[in-house]
Amino acid sequence: MSIPVLPLGILFPEALVRSHPFAILAAFVAINTVIYVTLTVAKAMPKIYFGDYRRRRYERAETRSIYPDGTR
Repeated sequence: MSIPVLPLGILFPEALVRSHPFAILAAFVAINTVIYVTLTVAKAMPKIYFGDYRRRRYERAETRSIYPDGTR
């Protein structure tokens, strides 16, 4: 008994797949995918505030608390 083999998707002819316009379309889709993945990963990352990493003029050089080691 022979089981027929059915294609599981759309099959394009080889001439179409190897054509120049198809290669341009494939490159566009690849670049577009990379851009969207980059934007998605950047959106999922926590926001960085650069002001948190530089010293402000109004900050004291040392703590003036009654708990100088910062235990409370």
